[in-house]
Amino acid sequence: MTRKPSMDEAVGLLEGELGSGQRALDDLVTEDLWLGFLRFGRRLFDVPNTPDVDGLLFQYGTHAFDGPPAFTLDLTRQFEISDSDGDHDQYVQVHCELKYELAPALEALGSFDSWFFHDAGDDLEVWAQGLTERAAWATIHRLKPTEVTVYQEQV
Repeated sequence: MTRKPSMDEAVGLLEGELGSGQRALDDLVTEDLWLGFLRFGRRLFDVPNTPDVDGLLFQYGTHAFDGPPAFTLDLTRQFEISDSDGDHDQYVQVHCELKYELAPALEALGSFDSWFFHDAGDDLEVWAQGLTERAAWATIHRLKPTEVTVYQEQV
């Protein structure tokens, strides 16, 4: 039986999937990064058997969190952490954040988010295909981000 990785290994595994083509992150277009994120998303982690403990989030919009406004695509994996009694304590999120120079076509996309949870009985490939069939995908899939950041945070 294959060992499932722990949540502590998630950032390194995501970085490995994103760089699996042996090209630097700043040489990749959105579609390359999305395919790497999906490879990462297909991995099953050693997590408790509780609802919504392991989810994927695809979200985009125009934001000015730490500088001038930029269009941001955030590909996130979220793990729920429970306390010793089994109650919710916090979430750990592993992000692949793609930022783009602001352009009218990107601003026109507005904002959007979609979740996938491994335990919900849905199919990851169907979820992913639905996202790439959205009109926004035609606008962003060949764009080269100005910045790609992979990081983990507790929320």
